[in-house]
Amino acid sequence: MKESRKSKLHRREFFKKSVVGIIGSIGSIYANTNFGVANDFKRPSSPTDLDWSAINSNFILKNGVTYMNNASLGMPPMIINDAVKAGYDGISKEPLHGKRKLQDKISKKVIPLLASTFNVKTDEVILTRNASEALFLQTLGLVLKKGDEVVLSTQEHPAALKPWMHRGSKDGVILKYVFIPSPLVSKQDTVNRLMSAVSSKTKAISFCHVTRGGHRYPVKEIADLARRKGIATLVDGAQAVGQFPIDIKNLGCDAYSASLHKWILAPSGSGFLVVRDSSKRFFESPFDLKASTVNSFFDPPGTKDYPVRAAVGTALNFINRIGLDNIEKRCRYLSNYLKEGLKKMEDVKILSSYNHDLSAPGSTIFEKKNLDALDSVKIFEKEINFHIDEHQRDGHNAIRVSTHFYNTTDQIDLFLDTLNSI
Repeated sequence: MKESRKSKLHRREFFKKSVVGIIGSIGSIYANTNFGVANDFKRPSSPTDLDWSAINSNFILKNGVTYMNNASLGMPPMIINDAVKAGYDGISKEPLHGKRKLQDKISKKVIPLLASTFNVKTDEVILTRNASEALFLQTLGLVLKKGDEVVLSTQEHPAALKPWMHRGSKDGVILKYVFIPSPLVSKQDTVNRLMSAVSSKTKAISFCHVTRGGHRYPVKEIADLARRKGIATLVDGAQAVGQFPIDIKNLGCDAYSASLHKWILAPSGSGFLVVRDSSKRFFESPFDLKASTVNSFFDPPGTKDYPVRAAVGTALNFINRIGLDNIEKRCRYLSNYLKEGLKKMEDVKILSSYNHDLSAPGSTIFEKKNLDALDSVKIFEKEINFHIDEHQRDGHNAIRVSTHFYNTTDQIDLFLDTLNSI
């Protein structure tokens, strides 16, 4: 039987010490591992904390700190640090051979692994520094002329809007913004709103797979309708990739941009762009007008961050070993646990849906009466050393908590206790 909220308030110091102890033990466990090798673990058989403890021992978060802002930047396991370091060591010790070895690993192992994880062809994948760079590439590469229209939702991230604003100013492209309510009403409502803005001049629909606030869009349904009208669909997958299994081929969109340093836990400064080979007719290269392949269309020339890109393979191996289906269940379990606690607070309004079709597994947004969301970020760090984020957009003064599989129900309990006392 769960203790009352009042009882838990008196246990705040106990929880604070417990969290410090748990994270401290993670660091000591890792100290005994081999370089570049993850602590041994089995695929979890349930989403509960106990089944994930061995997996969670691979992280080295500073003692006393709890991280619940994964939607901003993921927390890489130690093996990712090792992989990046090994790459730079190789270049430092033997620059020419070290570089070629990393290039070989990226082309023969990382790209094929990325392609298989998201069910696309290897020559449809371009590695980037982040989703923002990928979004610029897909937007600037789309063939458009003055007067052509592009449909956008009002929930797009600024990084997705900026390249379209550039096209509007530079090329005279007309941007049609469609209001999408938060929370989402239904899958069909989202589809209807976007498609109602389509006209004979519409050449593309650009939208997110998962919003910054964790709302999940019906990508496949939108892409199917757009394809029938000869309209390109360009998707921002920054908040989707790593939270649940994604089959980009099945989604049917023409371009898909994503970060790998959020939910996939790859090194900071890693992402990818997928442009379907069958969709090349919609695009031209921003770099080489004679380019003939997707990769040559969009891969910027010059020396790359090879150690970071090679370490993407380490992150994908780690995530795939756990299983994206298991990660989805675990993230959903933690988010639902948080929501159940929030439901008990009369002054809290939950904005995230329980409907799996309308919400991502890991991000939860809510408002608390008389609590400024920006202030809450500082309060939680000062009071209990928790990192969360705000969501002051879409008409909300919301707090965003994005829990990944390495968070725990004890951490959520402490968060709820603190929130209730503010």
